[in-house]
Amino acid sequence: MTLGPVLVFDSGVGGLSVVAALRRRLPGAALAYVCDNAMLPYGLREDAWLVRRILAVCEAAVAASGCVALVVACNTASTLALDALRERLRIPVVGTVPAIKPAAAHSRSRHIGLLATSATVSRPYTQHLIETYAADCVVRRVAADALVREAERRLAGEPSDPGVIEAALAPLWEDPELDTVVLGCTHFPLLRDALAAAAPRAVAWVDSSDAIARRTAQVAAGVTLAAGPGPSLATAPDPALAAALARFGFAAPRRLVID
Repeated sequence: MTLGPVLVFDSGVGGLSVVAALRRRLPGAALAYVCDNAMLPYGLREDAWLVRRILAVCEAAVAASGCVALVVACNTASTLALDALRERLRIPVVGTVPAIKPAAAHSRSRHIGLLATSATVSRPYTQHLIETYAADCVVRRVAADALVREAERRLAGEPSDPGVIEAALAPLWEDPELDTVVLGCTHFPLLRDALAAAAPRAVAWVDSSDAIARRTAQVAAGVTLAAGPGPSLATAPDPALAAALARFGFAAPRRLVID
């Protein structure tokens, strides 16, 4: 019987928002973490290049960590490469999609916002989610790539820049009936309090971390999880990243070598 951790993958520290939900759902299970921070941010890169990169990073990380399941805690990576990862890897792969469905169910005004990276906002997969689960809603899509760096800075111990956050959110408030906002990047829940503080009125902030954790728990029922801490890996380890990972119980990351 093979024991191993659940491996959480993201371009940077955004997947740590999913780690918190996974630990609530799977207490005691070993979690490993890998980030491709050398190529951050993913949302501004070309699709074909990204697919190749995501496959290479995940294959190397799966081999290095000995994991028994992979959580792709990145909306951009999931909407681009999830099918390819499932074809290539021999372990279960759980993806991440913007929480359009729960946001539409929550909204009373039927006016919702999607705050995400440029790649996720424009992806056909995102349009399909909107058409399937929010066809009766007005959906304001806002590309907020600058918030990825803000989340990275915050977890590195630096203060958030209120001006950057306010500018990123400003297009949402052009709709006076908007009452619910989808945090369509796993980095963004790490800024939830700052986002709420910058909002001119109360809105619901909805993300997919709990749904990812529920799905991972279902998948984990069919594999054997190790207990205790798992390794952390990064394509560009540095002290700031080590500090961010330490806040979530991970040791300093080892460098991930990609062939």
